[in-house]
Amino acid sequence: MAGQNGTGLKTTPLYPLYRETAKLTEFAGFAMPVSFSGILEEHRAVRTAAGLFDVSHMGEVRIAGSEAVRLVERLVTAEAGTLSPGRARYAFVLKASGGVLDDLLVYRLGDDEFLLVPNAANIARIVAWAREVRDREGIEADVDDLSPRVALLALQGPKAAAILGRVAAERHREALMGLKPFRFAQNVIVAGVPVLLASRTGYTGEDGFELMLAAEEAPALWQALLEAGSPDGLVPAGLGARDTLRLEAGLPLYGQELTPEVTPLEAGLEAFVRFGKAVPFIGEPALRRQKEEGVPRRLVGLVLEGRAPARSGYAVYPAPEAVAPAGSVTSGAPSPTLGRPIAMALVAAAHAGEPVLFVDVRGRRVPAKVVPLPFYRRSKAPGG
Repeated sequence: MAGQNGTGLKTTPLYPLYRETAKLTEFAGFAMPVSFSGILEEHRAVRTAAGLFDVSHMGEVRIAGSEAVRLVERLVTAEAGTLSPGRARYAFVLKASGGVLDDLLVYRLGDDEFLLVPNAANIARIVAWAREVRDREGIEADVDDLSPRVALLALQGPKAAAILGRVAAERHREALMGLKPFRFAQNVIVAGVPVLLASRTGYTGEDGFELMLAAEEAPALWQALLEAGSPDGLVPAGLGARDTLRLEAGLPLYGQELTPEVTPLEAGLEAFVRFGKAVPFIGEPALRRQKEEGVPRRLVGLVLEGRAPARSGYAVYPAPEAVAPAGSVTSGAPSPTLGRPIAMALVAAAHAGEPVLFVDVRGRRVPAKVVPLPFYRRSKAPGG
């Protein structure tokens, strides 16, 4: 749900709870918490205990009707028709050229009903695109933007399940604790609050849950979860920790690893592209051509020498004396878990297999070991 603060930025339903205590930043037109107690402390809490994130800036777009399956199949790279109600998939919405308009989660709510969760900056784009495709191709389906009425909380970390289990209504506890990754339950009670959808998903590389609920109910659930989880080390966490956590987990961020000029194949995410669906997705011919001709660029992981971090946009070179760059950094930050600067970079395919590349950090070519993604993988996925 979006309100507005005095600066004209949109706000979530939880904004009044932390506007005086959190460090705030502008993100996708929203006033969002970048941190509460500090990025490092929040990052470590999620890796060792749990963190609670306000992600109510994300979108919720409902697609329903007799041909909802057909519309969703046209829009996304995942196979939606084979999803059972109660399951979700990660997917891309593409331009005809194969570039990414957004990456999102697709939830199947019922036989003829789906929910797409796009990134905050792309909500209007995805709603407009879905309606354009529907109208152009004569598909019978409704496209409704639920975002203004819905809030989303993310409870993430190795103790997330234990915390959620303690506050879930007894009649819903078994269903919630039994969820496997990318499964969800609808219309459950958590800490006495009605939750529309509770999914075992997240963006941190840890076990966790995302809880979707009516906007007006969000403050009560936020406060109840923090109170219940405090003995376990649960802390509120902001966008800063969310970014370092997802970077360690090798998860892309729209606008950095993924853009309308980057395809899923270049980003190394072909696993989330289903070629040959009964209803082909928009952009499939372009991706087939790129696959046949060879992907020109590839996303690689880098671990830099020294302490200076790489930042988005820094040039990456194949050798210390090279004149022409091989590509550029898409995301970079010090890794709290590894204790080293890490980065993802999009580089020419000819150089993606090099053992070492060189990042221009403020005029100095810093050696960076090329490593497979992700940088961090949790040792066990509870419930999965």
